[in-house]
Amino acid sequence: MTFAAADWAAVVGYLLITLILGLYFRSRSGKSTEDYFVSGRNVSWWLAGTSMVATTFAADTPLVVTGLVYRNGIAGNWFWWSFLPSGMMTVFLFARLWRRSGLLTDVQFAEMRYAGKPAAFLRGFRALYLGLLMNCLILGWVTKAMTAIVAASLGVSETTSLWICVFFLIPFTGFYVAIGGLWGVLWTDLFQFVLKMAIVIGIAWYAIDAIGGMHAMLEKLDAMHAAAGPGAGAPTAFFPDFSRPFTYQALWALPVITFAVYLGVQWWAFWYPGAEPGGGGYIAQRIFSARDERNGLLSVLWFNVAHYAVRPWPWILAALAVIVLYPGLAQPESAYMRIVTEHVPHALRGVVFAGFMAAFMSTVATQLNWGASYLVADFYRRFVKRDGTEQHYVLISRLATVLLVVVSACVSAKLGSIVAGWEVVLTIGAGTGGVYLLRWYWWRINAWSEIAAMATAIVVTALLSLLKPFSGSEAVLFAKNALVTTVVTSLVWIAVTFLTKPEREDVLVKFYRKVRPHVAGWKPVARLVQDVPQTRDLGRNLLSWALGCGMVYLALFGSGKMLLGQIGFGLMLLVLAAVCAALLSRLMPRAKEWSAD
Repeated sequence: MTFAAADWAAVVGYLLITLILGLYFRSRSGKSTEDYFVSGRNVSWWLAGTSMVATTFAADTPLVVTGLVYRNGIAGNWFWWSFLPSGMMTVFLFARLWRRSGLLTDVQFAEMRYAGKPAAFLRGFRALYLGLLMNCLILGWVTKAMTAIVAASLGVSETTSLWICVFFLIPFTGFYVAIGGLWGVLWTDLFQFVLKMAIVIGIAWYAIDAIGGMHAMLEKLDAMHAAAGPGAGAPTAFFPDFSRPFTYQALWALPVITFAVYLGVQWWAFWYPGAEPGGGGYIAQRIFSARDERNGLLSVLWFNVAHYAVRPWPWILAALAVIVLYPGLAQPESAYMRIVTEHVPHALRGVVFAGFMAAFMSTVATQLNWGASYLVADFYRRFVKRDGTEQHYVLISRLATVLLVVVSACVSAKLGSIVAGWEVVLTIGAGTGGVYLLRWYWWRINAWSEIAAMATAIVVTALLSLLKPFSGSEAVLFAKNALVTTVVTSLVWIAVTFLTKPEREDVLVKFYRKVRPHVAGWKPVARLVQDVPQTRDLGRNLLSWALGCGMVYLALFGSGKMLLGQIGFGLMLLVLAAVCAALLSRLMPRAKEWSAD
């Protein structure tokens, strides 16, 4: 695919807009680390929430969704749809607590909730573990995907495209992040999200048009399903076939055991960026940046609605088109770019490429700013230099951003595939989620609980990878390994919790006063501070959580059914989603219940 002058004009125009936004917010981000990393805690919910959505819409996302649908049908998306309960739990059970904490990063939580050397170790270790190792793994697989996109778009080799990403796109992103801080990231995210959504909708349109329209595509999918034989699953099914054996695996069929692990275990037990149990990472960062508790909660609510109910269908429809257009592929992820090169009009390809750059750079921008906040606030400032000026720490923050650019480029060059990066991040976080949920609601959790959970998950994952005790397809093996890791890790951290001493009384009292968690799990502490009003909103919050999950899933499936031609059924689901939304609005805290920040 070759670019004309108009294509290059679209690319250059996009780059100029992002650079101008970074330069515009330079003065607002350079006053202090609080301005640089959390925008002075003055961000509206719609901007913070849209930034979260833009961050999770990476260059690799349409490619990975294409692979999931190509192999397991629409039901394959439960790999990430299953994280909705975790996201909604962050909205109603944790967002207000995070905002009340007043932290700069979620890693600081360690020395707010715990005390002594274990807490300091946990904070320093997580700063390097998340800010450097995990962050650069994420940046590495996103860069790997962008490398394939650049190669297909510009018609260059994989090596040349890697050099373009490593020596131009990532440094360019690092530059505007370094000068603009989180303010620059937020506003470029907003611009990039609008552009990305327009692009993927257009790609889906041209893919379906190449087949002859939606009706023709569905007819051909039905014919392919019938020709594949009785063992194959339906590519348009939203759920696995529960009449099949628990570990049954076939074309377009998601194994029931894998679905059960996704929806029953993964959302609460696994640490995964953007879907951390209890919130965390850049989700927590956006909550910290919100101007008050209300904006913090609404930002995460909007993120979950947009992430799961608004955004997925252009990717999924394009993936269904790939099944029809390119049957028999061994590596279907690359077929998404074949749609662009073979079916999108040449006049639009520069805009499409700019959209992919937006997807890539929005994720890279957040990861760089978020990772630098750990390295500076939780490691450098805490353990290396504690008496520097704010200007000094802003300078170090910019240098840390440059460091992450260099390391992530090296990781991308060494990473085998996009899927390899996803698997590493998922597996070494299995089983740790329970402690991240309960540390807010149970006073007995201590620093050793978290340390034991992280260490056990890493060790068990390494042993299972080495010994390979299970057999089955890739999806079945994932489910079996996840179950074992979760059970062992949970048993170990629970045992360690009871075998070690609780945190000091003064630390627990200070945390309780600051955050005001639900009293049920904090009764021994609540008795010591009877002047603090007791919070008793857990029941209402859990009901809100259930309604929120129902609202989003019903909207997701309703819009999907309508797009696939089942208008009546889809409309009924959307009406039910609206009912859930109405009930949810009645449960939302009243004005006097919001904390005045």
